[in-house]
Amino acid sequence: MPVDLAPLPARSVVLSLLLGAHPARLSSADLVRAGEHFGIPAATTRVALTRAVASGDLRREDGDYVLGERLARRQRRQDEAVLDAETTWDGTWEMAVVVVAGRSGPERAALRERLSAYRLAELREGVWTRPANLSRPRAYADDLVLSTFTATPDEDPVALAASLWDLAAWAREGRDLLAALATTAEPAPRLAVAAQVVRHLAADPLLPGALLPRGWPAAEMRAAYAGYQAELRSLAIPG
Repeated sequence: MPVDLAPLPARSVVLSLLLGAHPARLSSADLVRAGEHFGIPAATTRVALTRAVASGDLRREDGDYVLGERLARRQRRQDEAVLDAETTWDGTWEMAVVVVAGRSGPERAALRERLSAYRLAELREGVWTRPANLSRPRAYADDLVLSTFTATPDEDPVALAASLWDLAAWAREGRDLLAALATTAEPAPRLAVAAQVVRHLAADPLLPGALLPRGWPAAEMRAAYAGYQAELRSLAIPG
């Protein structure tokens, strides 16, 4: 699949910069200067900032711009995506089973989103699972509509993982993004590629190495994105 090199709109640029900043706090002058580096006029950046505040994506704090609540959560997920969270795996799997019927469509959609954010995959309707190799807490287990277990599948875990996630497609797109990041020099298209790298890493199932196909590009993608963040720091953009 071809990598989209179209420059990001001004609003996406400023949100991407704050999502990549640690702490996620930048002044108007920082963001205007950064926008100019990516070919965005100062006036356009200021309008984008005003609209982002109005929508709740950003808020003002002591004269700086910081992430709103929704994007702060997104940054936490993004940070998890670019870190290697794998621990020693003993062959067990997490499992969450929906045990309450009659929920509304929005409630079901919210639960699906939550379980997906914990990198579980749906084995069948209402049954979610993944290898128990991640060190993060299983806060989803507190949901009253779920019954949760740790289990060991009888079938081949490699085949099970391949049935739950399209690993070949993920790896193929990851290699395409790596190649695009390595060969794109212009600032605006390069930022667009880097944003796609982060989004793709957010979909990494973070499986144990024993369940992954050969040539899995996630570690290389994380290293490439760390290098890009260093580029941003060299522009005096906190990263």
